[in-house]
This record gives sequence, C-alpha cells and structure tokens, in this order.
Amino acid sequence: MKGRVLIIAGSDCSGGAGIQADIKSVTALGGYAATAITALTVQNTTGVFDVLGIDPDMIVHQATVTIDDIGADALKTGMLHSVPVIAAVAEFIKSKAAGIPVVVDPVMVSQSGSRLLEEDAVEALITHMVPLATVLTPNIPEAEVLSGMKITSEADMIAAAHKIGDLGCEAVLIKGGHADGDKIVDILWRRDRDIEGFEDTRIPSENNHGTGCSLASAIATGLAQGMGLSDSVARARAYVREAIRTAPDYGKGNGPLNHAHPVTG
Repeated sequence: MKGRVLIIAGSDCSGGAGIQADIKSVTALGGYAATAITALTVQNTTGVFDVLGIDPDMIVHQATVTIDDIGADALKTGMLHSVPVIAAVAEFIKSKAAGIPVVVDPVMVSQSGSRLLEEDAVEALITHMVPLATVLTPNIPEAEVLSGMKITSEADMIAAAHKIGDLGCEAVLIKGGHADGDKIVDILWRRDRDIEGFEDTRIPSENNHGTGCSLASAIATGLAQGMGLSDSVARARAYVREAIRTAPDYGKGNGPLNHAHPVTG
C-alpha cells in the first residue's frame, strides 16, 4: 500500500512541522516520502527566528530529478514563501506533474504566529496555486484571507469554502481548530457535491506544532494510495488526533506531535 508523495515545502529544524513532519506522517501511513525543500527555517516550539529561502531554480531542480526517477502518486505543497517560489512551483506542477493529485496547504503563519508567506505573495498563491489544487487545506485564518470574509460560525465556514472553491480548486477542506468551543468541525467542499462535515471533540492540548503540515501530508498519502478524498481526510484526521493525544510534550511552547504512534485501519 505504498504511495509516493513528493513534498514541496520548508524545513523545520526542530522536527515538529514542515518537511520533517511531512516525512514522518507519510511514512507512518505506509507511503514513500520524497522532498523538494523551499526554505530553511530556524524555529522551535516557541517561534520562528530566521528563514533562508532556497533559490526557485534549485527547488524545481530537486523536484524534477525526483519525479523523473522515483515518480509521484501525489504532491503536497507547504511553505511557498515568495512570489518567485510560487510561480516556479506552479510551473513545475503544470509541466511535470499534470494529472497527479495535489494537496495545497496554503501556509501563511506558523502555529506560534510567525509569518511564513510574504504579504505580496498572497495574490500569487491565489492566482497560481489554488487552481492547481485537488484539495486546498486552509485553517480558519487562512480561509479568511483566501475568501475575503470573516469566519465566526460553521455557516461562515461553508460560505467561505464556496468562495474559495470559486477560485478554481477542485476541493477545499477548511479546518476548524482555530474556532472556539469544545468541538472541532472541519468542512469539506467539493465541486458539484454536497458539503461534508467532520466533527470531533476538542483534545485539550498545546501540543499542536505542525498539525496542518501533518494533516495535509496524511491526506496526500491517502490520495497517493488510491483512497478517495473523503476517506483520505477521515484517516488523516484520525491519525493527527491520535498524534496530538499521545504527544510527547516536548518544548516550551506549542509542542510537536507523536507522529510514530501505531496506525490502524
């Protein structure tokens, strides 16, 4: 049940988010992870302290030699921090990965609140990456930026998903973890299909560093393994929830997950 996932994203030296979380998630779910690193970040559970962007040509070179040799059954994009990087990655996907499912995690701000997408790059993300997405996985703050509306309820999440869908992606999963309350509801919008909701009780925990990266990579693994989108989302959510529940409680801030917990089903 392998499934090759090419991940195009930034590195987190502390191991909790970014490429490191992506590799762990794909591997835990039985897939094969390959990477093209877009940026080196100096970060830990308390914040992001420095970012070194990789030249767009080098990013594309990494992705090209990998897909030409190993191949890919799904792609996952994470931190694409600048306009040139977004343009280069979008062109790579169109020229070298046409027809391959693409999970786009529109990373804008880290869990600790540090900005990971340059302000002038938001429009480029909308123009170049959103239309390439098999599924887009914004959290509520990211969905507010993409939709141009405030989200304070499930009805708002549904309305925002429709607005984001109109930007050209095939599906949108708006993650509800930033909402208040004892339950978390994620909304899955798919073109020409009914809205699907995924609901769970909230796990009280500050160990949530890298949850978005991990969820998106877990979804990509499911798609790479031939699962449908709804089943991929359901399995990914269950995987991340257990990773939060059994987190090792490392660090002084938002701690990392337990990516290596046993996976069933």
